[in-house]
Amino acid sequence: MQARAPMRHAVALALTGAMAMLTACGGSDDNNGGGNSGGGGAGTPQTHAPTQTLKITGTQDFAGSYGSVGQYEQLTGTISGEVDPKDPRNAIIQDLALAPVNANGMVEYSADFVMLKPKDMSKASGVLRYDAPNRGNILTMVNPTASPSDAVYLERGYVLLYSAWQGDVPKSSPARLTVTVPVAKNADGTSITGTYRTELVPGAAAPAMTLPGGVFNGTMIPYAPASLDNTQPGYSLTRRVNETDARVAIPASDWKFATCDAGANAFPGTPDPASICLRGGFDPKYLYELVYVAKDPKVMGVGLAALRDTVSFFRSKAADSAGTPNPVAGRITHALGQGTSQSGNAMKTFLHLGFNQALDGSKVFDGIYAHVAARQTNINTRFAVPGGGGGLRTDHTAFGQTAPRGLDKDYVDDISGTKGGVMARCSASNTCPKFFLGLSGTEFWQLQGSPVLTDANGFADLKQPDNARIYYYAGAQHGGAGGTASISFAPTRNVYPAGTVIQHNDTFRALFIDLEDWVVRGTTPPASQVPALADGSLVRPADVAFPAMKGVTWAVSGVQTAVPDFQYLARYNGYPLLDFGPQYRREDESGIATMLPPAYLNRDYAILVPQVDASTGIPKAGIHSVEARAPLGTSVEFNYVATPGIVDLSNLTGSFLPFHKTEAARVSAGDGRPSLESLYTNQAGYVAAVTAAANDLVAQRFLLQRDADAIIARAVAQPVLP
Repeated sequence: MQARAPMRHAVALALTGAMAMLTACGGSDDNNGGGNSGGGGAGTPQTHAPTQTLKITGTQDFAGSYGSVGQYEQLTGTISGEVDPKDPRNAIIQDLALAPVNANGMVEYSADFVMLKPKDMSKASGVLRYDAPNRGNILTMVNPTASPSDAVYLERGYVLLYSAWQGDVPKSSPARLTVTVPVAKNADGTSITGTYRTELVPGAAAPAMTLPGGVFNGTMIPYAPASLDNTQPGYSLTRRVNETDARVAIPASDWKFATCDAGANAFPGTPDPASICLRGGFDPKYLYELVYVAKDPKVMGVGLAALRDTVSFFRSKAADSAGTPNPVAGRITHALGQGTSQSGNAMKTFLHLGFNQALDGSKVFDGIYAHVAARQTNINTRFAVPGGGGGLRTDHTAFGQTAPRGLDKDYVDDISGTKGGVMARCSASNTCPKFFLGLSGTEFWQLQGSPVLTDANGFADLKQPDNARIYYYAGAQHGGAGGTASISFAPTRNVYPAGTVIQHNDTFRALFIDLEDWVVRGTTPPASQVPALADGSLVRPADVAFPAMKGVTWAVSGVQTAVPDFQYLARYNGYPLLDFGPQYRREDESGIATMLPPAYLNRDYAILVPQVDASTGIPKAGIHSVEARAPLGTSVEFNYVATPGIVDLSNLTGSFLPFHKTEAARVSAGDGRPSLESLYTNQAGYVAAVTAAANDLVAQRFLLQRDADAIIARAVAQPVLP
């Protein structure tokens, strides 16, 4: 991450002689690849196709009745299946040849699923919508009670499927969906070992931290160390204040794989492979980096095969291998896949690695929507960690960012010298889906989003494939949010009030219907809505020009508190070219990392960001929601950490600085933006502006009429002016 512009990465400069030892510790086997290599008891030649077994463990009515479709029911269960390690369609899976096999020579998996389906399947529309869980959690579970507009999917007769794909999710609650994937072993059954790295980022002072660590990945199942003896080669713990600072080694005598449970004066406590005890405790002002020799890597890529085969089963099979009927058999004509954030990155990885080709050669998904998903997911490396995030102090130099951002099959990466984009494999097999990519402002500032729009050096706009659309939700943050009630202000955490009033929740819903219409009815969707170099709406961070934003106050614990005058610091998350060692295939984000931390190769991808309107501070390009067209203030797509000494953007959050209500107050404060009074005159003028904006968006197919009606009703009910 660029702490300030222009900043160079210091990754390589921080490396010490310890890295040489780590590089030599890449693993105890000689196999780099997937299912076409020997080893791991590959078994006898296969004589039958992979089996699938469906087990429905629960059926219950789903509340409500939905138009002509009527009632829905919810099914829960598992699908257990086999992956053929000798099938070329599985060859990309890292370490598949080292996975244990059953008597049929097959690698086994078992995946949890939840399904919502019409009770009367004759009323189903034929559309199966798959939503990928996010770290095992169903983020997008349709809930018409909490979000009435979600009823649109049920009224349209969708079958909704949520099925697990991530193999390190613990079964920590009944609601969490898990998939069981195998552990790779050497041919003699012994443990495979290799270099593993994680970041420990304390939110508060703590004597110990649990593995695997990280802001986003902390609750996943960790990889056990090969030994609890941290004095061996390949074990290190370092700390630094900022990502670009030199790493400072912590002596092995001051940290242990232990729980610190024996009291403050009895370091280190009980030995524990999943906990790090630090003498004196972890200090939240530091970023800690742990490297150790891990054992027993999961064959995580099997989760992608499980997803492929699970969707294919529900889409096209009459019954499982034991004769158990498919509950939606014969009623599915089209499949749409969706993932949000981390799971949206996973859907892009699924497509990039070729898994949209089913075992019979057909398409798995006819359409895919990767929502707020700028990158890909680390699922096909040895010791993969699919749950990682991205940011200055969160997995900045971890996997998840090395695969191509460009979509086109012929995309050329001038920084790494590689060719081929996300759709290269599906183009070769003629299985590319209709594809939507949705980006909030967070994806540009914090998650390195612009390389999907420009060449690697940031000199020219890319031409996107005909089957793809990219939609930028102007002025929105990663999580959507929306409304002034969602804004909070904790001056010790964030410099400005946190959150954005501009939201993308309603936009996503309309666009998903547009994707359905494109896939099912051939209705061309709206053109891509993105910032571009050609018209000056996509620029280098140093060239962004915000208006003066001054004299703002916000309520903190019921007391009006002055907000610091806005100061633009041009901070953004950089995108370095990294070297993880010769056994790592960066273009596929696959293989084995032997160089951890990775070496910085002194080359960086260009990061560009949206230019803003000189009057309002709202981005010029993209889809402008009602809140952007009839604004109450400036929704800034980033925020700054308030902790002294830490140079960072606040994690995945924007900021909001309201307009002054009256023209007199604006002039007195020296604020360069319009006042509410000058924009709308009175409440009737504000409602008229909201109504016009909502109607325009409906006509452009970026807003559903039901959501437009709700937005207008809120404007009427919540006065902002006399």
